[in-house]
Amino acid sequence: MTEKILSVGIDLGTSTTQLVLSELFIENMASAFSIPRIVISDKKVIYRSDIRFTPILADNLIDADAIKDFVEAQYLKAGIQKEDIQMGAVIITGETARKENASKVLSALSGFAGDFVVATAGPDLESIIAGKGAGAHLYSKEKRLSVVNLDIGGGTTNLALFEEGEVVDTGCLDIGGRLIKVEPKTKKITYIAPKIQEIINKKGLAIQLNQPTSVEQLQPIIQEMVHLLENSVGLGMQSQFYQYIITNKGLRLGQCIKGISFSGGVADCIAKELPEDPFKYGDIGLLLGQGIAHSRLVMEKEVIPSVETIRATVVGAGSHTAEVSGSTITYTKAILPIQNIPILKLAKADEIGTSDEMATKIREKLQWYQLENEFQKIALGLSGEKNPSFQTVLTLAEAIVKGLETLIQRKEPLIIMVQEDMAKALGQSIHSLLPKDYPFVCLDSVRVENGDYIDIGNPIAGGTVLPVVVKTLVFN
Repeated sequence: MTEKILSVGIDLGTSTTQLVLSELFIENMASAFSIPRIVISDKKVIYRSDIRFTPILADNLIDADAIKDFVEAQYLKAGIQKEDIQMGAVIITGETARKENASKVLSALSGFAGDFVVATAGPDLESIIAGKGAGAHLYSKEKRLSVVNLDIGGGTTNLALFEEGEVVDTGCLDIGGRLIKVEPKTKKITYIAPKIQEIINKKGLAIQLNQPTSVEQLQPIIQEMVHLLENSVGLGMQSQFYQYIITNKGLRLGQCIKGISFSGGVADCIAKELPEDPFKYGDIGLLLGQGIAHSRLVMEKEVIPSVETIRATVVGAGSHTAEVSGSTITYTKAILPIQNIPILKLAKADEIGTSDEMATKIREKLQWYQLENEFQKIALGLSGEKNPSFQTVLTLAEAIVKGLETLIQRKEPLIIMVQEDMAKALGQSIHSLLPKDYPFVCLDSVRVENGDYIDIGNPIAGGTVLPVVVKTLVFN
């Protein structure tokens, strides 16, 4: 049986904001005798708003009231009532991804969707969201090959590497189409980003603020930026500026990358020929796009067509509910209920090795959820094993406790989701390694992915059953 829900997706970026209304079709793919496996079988975008500038107050805070007015106006234009919306997702990215912004937006929009997921995404999570929006993860899963998506925006390039559909690495560089701004009529340079200015100075280029420029004069800096993008996926001799241009971290070099895809505003500018007015957008985006079109990126890698270029648009969130039997799980009641906790899913390859090796993988991926030097709460998702030995369970428990040490020091509840039926044994092993009365829950038989969010309700049926809701972000 297929169920239809109306969902809203709101994308709040550093520069722009947009809203998308979608119909999502949800189906249970499991047999009558097994645990429900709910999937979003189809989606249909029924309304797209105009793209508007993100309303920002002082201190880089989002004007939550202006966002509320924008959402109200879009619902009116689309001819729908806010009561009709069952699920929603707000993704806050870039410079605006701050804790204060998330809480302000959530309170302003309460009542505008049955249940809003509000996600603040730092550079790593933004890379994953962009890669999924571009369709790189699906292509990598279907073709069983490694694909990196370069999401090239105004200020940064976010990289996400997918292998067989799983995220294995992320990176971010300070390279984008608006790092040099040019007044279209006078051709005067009105802005140069500090890092780009430093490269210009070190290379001794005749490019100056408040002075007229030309395509020819800008070519050396464009070529350097393209060379740095090539370096980011392991192509060419490494530039002296490569380490300098990294935002937080680059991809681990030496990895096998077969395919490449592009998203972000600059993706629409990738063309061999420049238009008549190369500065019509008031920046170097078109020049950067032309540089990429003639680069080793497109000549030496298989270029995969992106599903979405201008932005990895979140079209909404779909949810499904499962009831998980208390006989196969371990939990401390004090932790419940919990709501809107993002999933950090390990790749299958991350679950192999010694406890120290696995702990290192968990710590690395925990960085995806770091924002303003703080870690967000997460639920750790694992595949697990069908019939694990006692030693396997103990090794995994040790890896989890070591890997999530940062959260344990901050006394954050531990939430562990295992796909295979092993949560009772794993939970008891984790419990023995944690401080006394430490709040945690370990449950199994629920399928989760990176980009999902989870709610776990209070126990029902005399504590024998936990209600679980998994919310999946849906990309266009």
